[in-house]
Amino acid sequence: MVGWCVRVIARKMLSDFWARHPRAEQPLKAWFAEVRKAAWKRPQDIKNAYRSASFVANNRVVFNIAGNMYRLVAVVHYNTGVVFIRYVGTHAGYNRIDAETV
Repeated sequence: MVGWCVRVIARKMLSDFWARHPRAEQPLKAWFAEVRKAAWKRPQDIKNAYRSASFVANNRVVFNIAGNMYRLVAVVHYNTGVVFIRYVGTHAGYNRIDAETV
């Protein structure tokens, strides 16, 4: 489909996080800009762009941000091109959540 791109929901979650963790600002802005231009139709499309991405249950994808200093969990709806950010945090914080249900 020509003109297809991903729509990212909950950008405020990113800006709220980098307000508390300034070192995360540029890596998260870069991730956001890349994802908005993406044309993900299937999980392999994500894996092609983000080799370290992990796929968990319930259409959730875990992205390593800034060399794995931070983690971002998103729900991806391939059919509509919508990505819902469900969690962004430190690696240590990620270890305290359930990525499948967050």
